[in-house]
Amino acid sequence: MNGAAFFLVVNFIVAMSFSAVFIVVARRSQSRRAAIWLGTGFGIASISAICELLVAYTGQPRLWAFGAFATVLSGLVMLTVGVGEMYRRRIDARLIAIFVTISLFVALAIYDLPRGTPLQAFLYQSPFALVVLAGAFMVLLARQRTAIDKFLGVLLLAAGIHFLLKAGLAVALGAGTTAKDYVHTNYALISQSLTAVLMVAVGLTLLAKLVLEILALQRTESEIDSLSGLANRRGFDRHVQSVLASNPDGPHAIILCDLDHFKRINDTFGHHVGDTVIQAFAESLTRHAPVRAAVGRLGGEEFVLFLPNTLIDDAVQMAQQLRRESMSLNVLPHSLNVTASFGVAHVSSQTDLSEALRRADQALYKAKDAGRNRVKVATPQAATGT
Repeated sequence: MNGAAFFLVVNFIVAMSFSAVFIVVARRSQSRRAAIWLGTGFGIASISAICELLVAYTGQPRLWAFGAFATVLSGLVMLTVGVGEMYRRRIDARLIAIFVTISLFVALAIYDLPRGTPLQAFLYQSPFALVVLAGAFMVLLARQRTAIDKFLGVLLLAAGIHFLLKAGLAVALGAGTTAKDYVHTNYALISQSLTAVLMVAVGLTLLAKLVLEILALQRTESEIDSLSGLANRRGFDRHVQSVLASNPDGPHAIILCDLDHFKRINDTFGHHVGDTVIQAFAESLTRHAPVRAAVGRLGGEEFVLFLPNTLIDDAVQMAQQLRRESMSLNVLPHSLNVTASFGVAHVSSQTDLSEALRRADQALYKAKDAGRNRVKVATPQAATGT
């Protein structure tokens, strides 16, 4: 086995490995369709390596040469469709069908042309280049691009250009007199080694993007309270810390809320009604919260709002509005009167989040002690109520 044949075997194994991994990742990925397309694309493209070996070592070179072209083109088209799915860009199936049909017809038409001539080489490689470059531009023109998106776009751009460079290389080095000669040429060795490097680079980058999406989803799910849809304590703390890091001086405010007699609601009407109360109150908090506010459920019937760039008086007004609305949650039984108590505290660079929560909690307990269904404000000196 010569060097080019060795790389063909390696490329087959690598492509099939990527195919299997993408299909497995599809089970957990938000971009499931994209992962399936990518896995199928790598799998189909891998068959071209077998076809190239059959061209060299069997008696039907035309058939297997056409098979090699068709499987590479089909695999690349599927990869590009997968990239489009990943970046929410659908490709017209009719356009794909027309492009593939014309490309296959051209591949058959140029088979008998002298190999290694500019016309033959560029007509053979151009369909591959166009497909990959289409994927590159879909990534590079995406509205929201992270560092890995930019890297993927540049990598796909390089992969598309490399097909055109391979055409030039075939002209310069020669691709063999016949299709059977290809695997024994220096051009084949260089071509297959370049393909191996770019295939691994593109495959790993696509896989990394999908895995990062899975990790981001898991982190989001770990920071969300499943019943209310609000942030849990972990998610709330992370949101607040990011706001404080960018704007530590404030003024900021925090509101702690607690539904009154919630245990009585569960005991009287059942836990399903209690869950409805939690969800309705969470919707009310979300509806009134400013854009950059952090809204969370700390557990049970206790909720919290962090209001960035908000004066304490404005926070009190919001708490009063929330208190009035908590009494008229339309989704609940008419006989159920829901009220809530509120504690409001100031947050500044001199007061960390845990201290502000402690002071808001003290104000909340004073609201409870004073008869519930009211707002109390914590101050450095004393707590005043309204």
